[in-house]
Amino acid sequence: MTGQDRLGRARVIVVGAGGLAAPVLSYLAAAGVGRLTVIDDDAVDLSNLQRQVIHRTEDVGVSKVESAVRAVHDLNPDIEIVGVPERLTADNALPLFAEHDLVVDATDNFATRYLVGDACVLLGLPLVWGSIHRFDGQVTVWSYDEGPCYRCVFPQPPPAGAVPSCAEAGVLGALPGVVGAMQATEAVKVLLRMGEPLAGRLMLYDALRAAWSSVPVRRDPECAVCGAHPTITTLTESAASCEMPAAEDGEAVPEIGARALAGLVATGHPPVVVDVRTDAEREIARLPVGIHVPIETLRDGTGLARLDAVDADTVFYCKGGTRSAEAVRLVRDATGVQARSLAGGILAWIDDVDPTLARY
Repeated sequence: MTGQDRLGRARVIVVGAGGLAAPVLSYLAAAGVGRLTVIDDDAVDLSNLQRQVIHRTEDVGVSKVESAVRAVHDLNPDIEIVGVPERLTADNALPLFAEHDLVVDATDNFATRYLVGDACVLLGLPLVWGSIHRFDGQVTVWSYDEGPCYRCVFPQPPPAGAVPSCAEAGVLGALPGVVGAMQATEAVKVLLRMGEPLAGRLMLYDALRAAWSSVPVRRDPECAVCGAHPTITTLTESAASCEMPAAEDGEAVPEIGARALAGLVATGHPPVVVDVRTDAEREIARLPVGIHVPIETLRDGTGLARLDAVDADTVFYCKGGTRSAEAVRLVRDATGVQARSLAGGILAWIDDVDPTLARY
């Protein structure tokens, strides 16, 4: 009864309302956590449903926060559930977090992860963190019981474009359930002050091998946010890894919009259009013109032979624009020719030019 009463008085905020948040919110609500807050500025998309099981087909197009609040209330109407349909920013993070006892990071981008991690250190709040990518997952507890914070182990975000998002790389649908359930377990342990939470240990899950492993992580005395002489004392927005890669000289990768490219195609004399996606993606949807040169072959150099005619009018495209921007940079470095990337990828083409193509 003592533990249940403690859960009933607990206040937890979950950042994100997607795949990881689905089991986190469900299990914390079922456990009787008295107040749950969820923040997310996205809407439910059909492609989310293979992993974001808190949402239903009928919720497509609805705010994820609205859908999540409905699901939690249906599960346990006796707790308080608060939805914040906004993007977490440097301006709202501290006021939002300050009203809670624990933060759960259920996000999918580096900008928000660093923002969440820094905010927790500045407020002295424990952070239950999870991350997923294709068939692999990670989970730990940051900023708890003298353990390290997020920046202690990952001081800086990876270079722009170095790590694809879940939308770009894909994720095994059940994987967020595994990692999110672990996050919920760690959250309950921290709230009840029982057992040995994962502070100082990073759990790694390999779904293909069905294997768990544990890596010790330590606090960095020189950490920029929690070290002896911190240089980060206020919140700032970190550069997101999904931003378009910059060219080596620091200039942005040249882009062309979907409507502008469609106009060129309509003339009957389109530029060379190069699809750098996988075969499987091309089976779902493709532009009406162009050749196929997978990004992997540009990375290892074998695909360059197919681009003898590449020039400044050449346009590379992928799903959302990340891989095509990388292709522009790779070709420029190898040939000296500066091509262009289709801004927003084939998803922008579907939105602005041909909505009959299948989204994925």
